[in-house]
Amino acid sequence: MKPQDIITGKASLWIFGYGSLVWKPDFKYKRSKVGYIQGYKRRFWHGDNFHRGNDELASTWGIAFEVTGSQVEEALKYLNVREAVRGGYSTKMVEFFPDGEKEHPVQAMLYIATSDNPLYLGPASPEEIGMQIAVSRGKTGHNLEYLLRLAEFMRNSCPHVEDHHLFSIEAAALTVVSCLLAAQ
Repeated sequence: MKPQDIITGKASLWIFGYGSLVWKPDFKYKRSKVGYIQGYKRRFWHGDNFHRGNDELASTWGIAFEVTGSQVEEALKYLNVREAVRGGYSTKMVEFFPDGEKEHPVQAMLYIATSDNPLYLGPASPEEIGMQIAVSRGKTGHNLEYLLRLAEFMRNSCPHVEDHHLFSIEAAALTVVSCLLAAQ
């Protein structure tokens, strides 16, 4: 599905972010809500050689941003380059569930990488992924920053959620960094 097909006739759009979008959306939006989507898990199996070298396959918890009016076209233009052209992601509409008992689900656009993506690396152990993250960087920053900011978001905004995959990779990457610093 192309972003242009999603926005046809819409004055408002929710965009779900689960990786760097949670701490660096870089587009204007009306409001944002923390919440989750069902049927997806965050995985560091996508090799993005433009941004940081590693991105995620999908996620459960993150932030949905509501863009309205001219923000819709501006956000999609920006995100199409950031996520689809350079990141290899495709778009999909999903049901987003805002955190909170009285909140109702909304349809949100999701950028997702699948195993047929040319940048797909496949499963690896937390130690292997942590090692690669600890020593890799891309044009927009170091992979370790990406990982640590995402883990910080999860701890601060979703303290009731245990993302074992994310936190085990974070621990492995920090162990590698600690060993590298000790060797200097």
